[in-house]
Amino acid sequence: MNDIVVHEEASFGYGFVPLKFLESGEDEYRLRHLQQQNPVASYRPLRPVEVETLILNGNRCSDWGKIMVLEPFTPSLIRTSEFAGLVRIGRLERVVLEHHDMMIPAGISNSRVISCDIGDDCAIHSCSYIAHYIIGDRCILLNNDEIHVTDHAKWGNGILKEGEPEDLRVWLDLMNEAGGRSVLPFDGMICADAYLWAKRREDAALMERFKDMTQASFDCRRGEYGLIGAGSVLKSNHIIKDVRIGECAYIKGSNKLKNLTIKSSENERTQIGEGVELVNGIVGFGCRVFYGCKAVRFVMGTNSALKYGARLIHSVLGDNSTVSCCEILNNLIYPAHEQHHNTSFLVAALVKGQSNMAAGATIGSNHNSRANDGEIDAGRGFWPGLATSVKHSSRFASYCLLAKGDYRFELDILYPFCLVADDQSRDRLELMPAYWWMYNMYALLRNEVKFTSRDKRYLKTQNVEFSAFAPDTAEEMFQALELLELQVGESWYAFKGKASPEAGEARAKGRELLTGPKDTVDALEVRARGAENSKRPVIIIKPRRAYKAYRHMLRWYSMQSLIAYFAERPDVSFADAAEILAGPRVREWENLGGQLVPLEKVEALLAKVKSG
Repeated sequence: MNDIVVHEEASFGYGFVPLKFLESGEDEYRLRHLQQQNPVASYRPLRPVEVETLILNGNRCSDWGKIMVLEPFTPSLIRTSEFAGLVRIGRLERVVLEHHDMMIPAGISNSRVISCDIGDDCAIHSCSYIAHYIIGDRCILLNNDEIHVTDHAKWGNGILKEGEPEDLRVWLDLMNEAGGRSVLPFDGMICADAYLWAKRREDAALMERFKDMTQASFDCRRGEYGLIGAGSVLKSNHIIKDVRIGECAYIKGSNKLKNLTIKSSENERTQIGEGVELVNGIVGFGCRVFYGCKAVRFVMGTNSALKYGARLIHSVLGDNSTVSCCEILNNLIYPAHEQHHNTSFLVAALVKGQSNMAAGATIGSNHNSRANDGEIDAGRGFWPGLATSVKHSSRFASYCLLAKGDYRFELDILYPFCLVADDQSRDRLELMPAYWWMYNMYALLRNEVKFTSRDKRYLKTQNVEFSAFAPDTAEEMFQALELLELQVGESWYAFKGKASPEAGEARAKGRELLTGPKDTVDALEVRARGAENSKRPVIIIKPRRAYKAYRHMLRWYSMQSLIAYFAERPDVSFADAAEILAGPRVREWENLGGQLVPLEKVEALLAKVKSG
């Protein structure tokens, strides 16, 4: 019979939690009473005259003794509605709620309400089915088809409730379509959490610890009620099932919202609009999701947006990101990502933020085999140009700009601030290290201001690095200088017809050439071995200028850091600073969701996590 079960009418609104999951002395309201803000004793039963008024107004209830109210209560504001189970109604007076120029009288009409707690002065009209929700004060629920909760609702978290098998746990397959880097989503997850979980797969004990911590962070008992936060507006929605909604949310015209936490507050209001379908996910504070977007198995960070039919699947999208008209599959994307042009695809990638995807870019879906196990690893500031196609598996240093082209082979670009171009006419790949500093310095500095001004997070859970000049890029530039010396030296020996010596000797020769007269280096064709998985040449354009630019960038960053250091500490002398800053520099940094942390501290943190 298509899973249809017939029950007696007397059971309507009762038995939310199966008896086998209740301890001795517990009832189905064990968690509901804890979730309810008003003391249970503050409610009173209906008076006979109020029951008479409700019946005359066309209302129905199998047991009016289960309807509890707060003072003051105006029964004439409830019309042509049906109630079942224990229903508690807050203060109800003759007031009108206004939202976006719509005037909605408080009260309940043309609705079916099953075992709910309703806040003060709510307006609930033409809602076909509302079950097992705690609705905050002054909410507007207008013309909704289905709003209800199951006894095993998990609100988008990757946990199990009492009696559930392991195969019901919801995982996110990040960075790899084959699922080799799966993580469990949870309310409060940030990109740093997802990164540590996805990248440390070789540590089985740590993986098990992360799983246990996620499960222990939530109540596994059955029977939690759904929440609709105070001041929220829900109108013209089709299906809302197992969804926890924060305060001041605005949800209109959605097709389907299922197994979600939608975080919202007075200061960071979340909006969800027409035609949206969201399943198995966490929506962060201040997010906007509009115009037919689809998201399945996902986490959206604070102040992020999905618009114009975008698809977000098996992905974590960082704070302050905007995604429109495109498809994002199996990705971990750090804060300040922009992908708002048509027909772009981002598949199985780690993108470390402050990134921009141009129209027609296809990153990661161009496979090198029939296997779906490749990955893209892109540093901060990744910017693939118009109609760019990049193949799995590839890696990019920070602030790489890819010129329009079909990159047919796997790439390993270790030069930061680099322009990458596919020269099809000569069948070669060209790299111009330090391009941004040499030809578009303005954009680098402008982006820092732009990303900072767009950071609308009210509560900043992470200190995200928005500057292009930071410890991570500085270390990449030091490595790029060494790599330039090596590749220039090797190219000189090849030009002279000599066998390439050891790396140290080749680097010494390259350093001599790069700091000497420019004519010698300009005459060389400097090749970058290992930058592309192919037999065609990879040519470094303007290596001497790039070498000089990296040195200028490092000096500029150093001086900016010292100026900022002394500005924050006016009482510190130069001698004091020299003593404090003495010693070897920290060379290894980890980008944890946009926050830069010394690798040593990351390892210490993970050791504490494993030890409990």
